[in-house]
Amino acid sequence: MKRLFYLVDSIDSVQDISDDLHEKGITNWRFHIVSKDEAGLYTHHLHGASVLDRTDLVRFVERGAIIGAVFGLTFVLLMAMFSGLAWPTAAWVAMFAFFTVAGAWLGGFGGITGENYRIRRFHKDIEAGRYLVMVDTPKAHVAEMKSLMTKNHPEAELQGESSSFNNPFATKDGQFSQ
Repeated sequence: MKRLFYLVDSIDSVQDISDDLHEKGITNWRFHIVSKDEAGLYTHHLHGASVLDRTDLVRFVERGAIIGAVFGLTFVLLMAMFSGLAWPTAAWVAMFAFFTVAGAWLGGFGGITGENYRIRRFHKDIEAGRYLVMVDTPKAHVAEMKSLMTKNHPEAELQGESSSFNNPFATKDGQFSQ
């Protein structure tokens, strides 16, 4: 899946884009709108971006789980080699799981407070009152989606595309291609 990013100036244009995407069979789960005007999105019955799309929660939870798993594996292996304790396998697995879950939990604290790395570059535009429309589409349909948006919604400015999947160790502001 690819995520296409469009900036739009008016909520009426966003409404038209939403209606057009619905006509083409694209559900609310496949496009998200980030706006400073959350009340406007609600009154127009538009699908605003969730906390998972707005923040870096998922990316930091993934990162924390990976780091916790590495620490857990290291700890369990060192304890198993040097402790001389004949603990049951379930105890070793529980310790590893604890480190993994603790890492994910602690990572979540960092992620919930930060803006999503993919939308961070649009922060000034969103604060200025523009709308960020993110459309998820299968790779095979990217050209068709771009064509549809260019033809029916020339006011929507394509800002780039990226994978719709998180990269826990991506660069600070994400990676886009034009």
